[in-house]
Amino acid sequence: MNKYEAMFIVNPDLPEEERKALFGQINDAVIKNKGAVSQSAVWSEKRKLIFAIKKHQEGVFYLINFNLDPEAITELGRIYKLNENILRVLMLKVK
Repeated sequence: MNKYEAMFIVNPDLPEEERKALFGQINDAVIKNKGAVSQSAVWSEKRKLIFAIKKHQEGVFYLINFNLDPEAITELGRIYKLNENILRVLMLKVK
């Protein structure tokens, strides 16, 4: 298993309950792919973006650290890209 860090920019217009549910879905996707979440937190609430992403000028930043098999990272990225409330995602391998 490799260590990864992922940063998500989430739709800022979501109500608080839906946002918490989305963060739960993000964590659950790692677990369903036989990974383990070591840390997850909201990194920044409604931060102004330098340029618009999917017609949004602001975004909520969510940071997650997890362990996952390298073969499953592609599937995880596909799952995240299908969610319309995730504006952008960046997943990096941590050494």
